[in-house]
Amino acid sequence: MRVVLQRVSGASVSVKGAPPKGIGAGYCLLVGFTHADTNDQVLWMADKVAGLRVFSDTEGKMNLALADVGGAVLVVSQFTLYGDAAKGRRPSFIDAARPEVAIPLYEKFCAELRQRSIPVETGEFGADMQVEIHNDGPVTILLERSPESGRR
Repeated sequence: MRVVLQRVSGASVSVKGAPPKGIGAGYCLLVGFTHADTNDQVLWMADKVAGLRVFSDTEGKMNLALADVGGAVLVVSQFTLYGDAAKGRRPSFIDAARPEVAIPLYEKFCAELRQRSIPVETGEFGADMQVEIHNDGPVTILLERSPESGRR
């Protein structure tokens, strides 16, 4: 499981001309899964995202978590996070999970964040989306938890 976490002052997603869904301050999470991912990776990642301290405290140090600042998350599925462009000019997506594996994990991840009292907005899995991100800082962190990383 890979997540590109961007601390944002605001972010939104539009799908097929529908009104955009968005958040104010918080994280935009671009989320991808590989075929071997399980609920273990999802639970670890939800804990990591909820507890990560990348918001500034009164002294300007990254010391506050999402809940400390009343932040929200925008979760956008992104199978291209498992694109491999090492050979040739067109990326291979063979490592990206197929929808029958990825969709339940994506939904579980969003549910786990909500269970931790984090407001969550989402895109639409597999849809062509327009994402607007106002990166704050900028702060961008790549989080990864592979099945080989062991159990929680």
